[in-house]
Amino acid sequence: MILFPAIDLKGGQCVRLKLGDMDQATVYNTDPAAQAKSFEEQGFEWLHVVDLDGAFAGESRNGVAVEAILGATKNPVQLGGGIRTLAHVEAWLEKGLARVILGTVAVRDPELVKQACRLFPGKIAVGIDARGGKVAVEGWAEASSLGAVELAKKFEGAGVAAIIYTDIDRDGVLAGINWEATIALAEAVSIPVIASGGLASLADIRRLTMADAKKLEGAISGRALYDGRIDPKEALALLRAA
Repeated sequence: MILFPAIDLKGGQCVRLKLGDMDQATVYNTDPAAQAKSFEEQGFEWLHVVDLDGAFAGESRNGVAVEAILGATKNPVQLGGGIRTLAHVEAWLEKGLARVILGTVAVRDPELVKQACRLFPGKIAVGIDARGGKVAVEGWAEASSLGAVELAKKFEGAGVAAIIYTDIDRDGVLAGINWEATIALAEAVSIPVIASGGLASLADIRRLTMADAKKLEGAISGRALYDGRIDPKEALALLRAA
């Protein structure tokens, strides 16, 4: 069970959004590379990075910051936001990313995702961001008619390394993870699922250790870590003990 600390990038800074709203961004660190190093020193073994500007623009906008992060930590890094072509995927993997997360393009062009999985085995994750159970795209700015489980099932057997499932209505507001929807998704597909959006306290960490949640690969934490609501040592110890 992996706890992924999150670095969300906006204008080269480490921020957290509220409900995915770019106008409700709180800056937590002006040096994302230093933040990445800090997470490593705290004992985390992975890093989740999102280029928020890139998600809206459809192309990388915080590349300098991401490269600085890659240079600052030995931990494997997964990156999402604005990665829409095979050329984008290949370029980022060549720079040392462990995983590329494809979100909008997974809705628009699922065949591209499957092709990426064939070309880069074990390196492709799919980001499914849902509001009210329906998938949102273009940095959460647009809703689709697709259900989260419906989208996930399109990639069964394709070689997707993980699905990052985010409940937008809980993201950045410390409301707790949507366990019902997340576990239902994990039970519907054989692809490992990572919970995202709303992780608020050690109660959520303990919930991760319960039997029905053990099928998850892990969870992503952002604001709760930055605000000190979760003690990294205690959280990691709980997961390791489980």
